[in-house]
Amino acid sequence: MTQEFSSYIVGGAVRDRLLGLPVQDRDWVVVGATPEALVAAGYKPVGKDFPVFLHPHTHEEYALARTERKTAPGYKGFVFHTDADVTLEEDLIRRDLTINAIAQAADGSLIDPYGGQRDLAARVFRHVSPAFAEDPVRILRVARFAARLPDFTLAPETLSLMREMVAAGEVDHLVSERVWQELSRGLMYQHPARMLEVLRECGALARLLPELDALFGVPQPEQYHPEIDTGRHLLLVIDQAAARNMSLPVRWAALLHDLGKGCTPRENWPHHYGHEALGLPLVEAVCARLKVPVDCRELALLAAREHGNIHKIGEMRADTLTKLLERSDALRRPERFEGLLAVAACDFHGRTGFEQQADPHGTLWRTLLAAFRGVDAGAIAAALADKRQIPQRVHEARVAAVAAALAGLR
Repeated sequence: MTQEFSSYIVGGAVRDRLLGLPVQDRDWVVVGATPEALVAAGYKPVGKDFPVFLHPHTHEEYALARTERKTAPGYKGFVFHTDADVTLEEDLIRRDLTINAIAQAADGSLIDPYGGQRDLAARVFRHVSPAFAEDPVRILRVARFAARLPDFTLAPETLSLMREMVAAGEVDHLVSERVWQELSRGLMYQHPARMLEVLRECGALARLLPELDALFGVPQPEQYHPEIDTGRHLLLVIDQAAARNMSLPVRWAALLHDLGKGCTPRENWPHHYGHEALGLPLVEAVCARLKVPVDCRELALLAAREHGNIHKIGEMRADTLTKLLERSDALRRPERFEGLLAVAACDFHGRTGFEQQADPHGTLWRTLLAAFRGVDAGAIAAALADKRQIPQRVHEARVAAVAAALAGLR
């Protein structure tokens, strides 16, 4: 005899449909079934930690309704219980936010035992139950949701609970891969600054990215926008990167480009002499700690070192400009150099009143790079009897080409 069971769409798909947003993937929960019953119905088991099955036709994921019990610190210390007698309400109460604890039945009706629709209407992130505190990943998820849904606010009781979790050391148990996964997803949303603001509000930013947290309260140079500090400037910069639909490497580099300002002695404020060099070991440390992908790490280091020089194009001589292009490997890595220009543009626009101004540097640098690339290094090498002179002669030819292009610009 075939066991009867019921399936419900849960979580993000229901939430996004109610918000009028595109639904990407649908998650299903199955009530009243056993693993054996689903296998008998043609579902394919794929779950490792708890029973998850692929539908025989749609191949969507179906998870058995479950409860869970915390057994150790961190987000892996859980024991899951799945059984045919676990109810839908018991499954939903273990979820993070009320807006993610709404289920949709086969007939389209909604099951909302914890007020998710109310909080959607009020634009509020609210935890479902005290069990929220058992999983530190939920702090990152709430912050990420804030970047995706920037008009939502955090319920005071949820913020208080998140602060208690941070104080208890829960976020210290998060593995680097999971931190990077959530941060990188949040950076790609509409307003990534909101993610950083939520993390800072609850104290998690100081534990996960102390180098970034240290920038709040550090003044900006007077010629920029002294009305906000360096931390607030970075929030404007990464939102500019999002507004311009920049890639993840550009957004990550934009976030880290000013880390060196946190090392400036207070007696030098608001000036930050040599902050680029001071920032390089900090950027290296953050990228190593979070196991950041190579393309993100390389652009972040390049931007931390050179973004200030990109802004100084009008003050540099041809030889200095050529050396910057050479050490940036702009000839072989033009796409990475373009990423550097993008970070510098976001840095420029990330100032009050500068948001809509034209980027004054990007076009100039692209013109100089075109002249730089126009030098035929092969022809120069072929004409030289003493091959030891090749690097210097190529450099001199590039300086001459850049100087000519610069004269045309000025």
